[in-house]
Amino acid sequence: MNESNRTLDVIVIGGGQAGLALGWHLQQHGLDFLIVDEQARPGGNWRNYYDSLQLFSPAEYSALPGLTFPGDAKSYPLRDEVVKYLETYAVEFRLPFQGETRVVDVALKGKLFEVRCDTGATFTTHALVVASGGFSRPFTPSIPGLESFSGTCLHSSAYRTPEPFAGQSVVVVGAANSAVQIAYELAGFAEVLLATRGKIRFFPQRILGLDFHAWLKLTRLEHTRWLSDQSTPVLDSGKYRHALNTGRFQRRAMFKQVQPDGVVWLDGSTTQIDALIFATGFQPNLDFLTALPITDQGGRMLQRNGVASQVPGLYFVGLPRQRNFASATLRGVGADAGYLMPRLLRHLGKDCPSHLSASPRQD
Repeated sequence: MNESNRTLDVIVIGGGQAGLALGWHLQQHGLDFLIVDEQARPGGNWRNYYDSLQLFSPAEYSALPGLTFPGDAKSYPLRDEVVKYLETYAVEFRLPFQGETRVVDVALKGKLFEVRCDTGATFTTHALVVASGGFSRPFTPSIPGLESFSGTCLHSSAYRTPEPFAGQSVVVVGAANSAVQIAYELAGFAEVLLATRGKIRFFPQRILGLDFHAWLKLTRLEHTRWLSDQSTPVLDSGKYRHALNTGRFQRRAMFKQVQPDGVVWLDGSTTQIDALIFATGFQPNLDFLTALPITDQGGRMLQRNGVASQVPGLYFVGLPRQRNFASATLRGVGADAGYLMPRLLRHLGKDCPSHLSASPRQD
């Protein structure tokens, strides 16, 4: 049957880590659901990140519910390994997925949600879970003169490899993990300045032999909003700090203006450059929800721990710091999805069996 010809229990918008984790929970409860995503295959935006991206959490802390991340548990997975894992996950659990389908509008029709897509398809559903995450809309700060820059200007989401920048002068903007990783990689090919609004906060990747994430678990800080996925201290084995201290790349306080051929620093001095790369984070893409009351007058989302405050039956998974600092990460989306299930089931008028009310341990 064509999915758009029947009313589903749940539509999940987003087929990345958050949508797949939620899909696993829905599957465990036998619900009638569909995951839709603008990407052709499961995995969300992971395959669109730069080629050398490496997780800062080890494989043992980078798995979704029900399926251990393959390989050495202590290793730090690369981008392509994450993509393969997510694609395997969708196949392993036979999660219903429809790709190349971008949601353009959501409306309420009585107690049902009507989900309209760019393909012309329209779905109706009793509950809607937005799992498009917080990394689908690149954020570039507004800087005087930026539009006049004649060199290469791109967000880190469009950066792939360092070779195209060989022999150039490049300014990377940002102070978090991705900014430092890109600056370090580029420094082998180009002259690199890292522009930041504050000092770079380095933190040891391992302490007394244990990974940073293991300490978060032991201290239970992983259950707090103390850290943010987009501003976590730069986890470092020592190579990034050493590279900065030895001049492999340099750090300067953020420039105040952009000129056609370079940047103007706070002291008025200028530097001619060939390229600007903004590793300045992302924002959630929620434009398709504009017809629903999901934000207050200040633009803050009206949700608590993933449950929409003003729209019964609307839920979120994968938002930064939704329940804790890990909410937008591979390690956090499964627990957040599990938290939503009893609430979602009550909305659907279905029982929540006690043996399914908590997430089973991973394989």
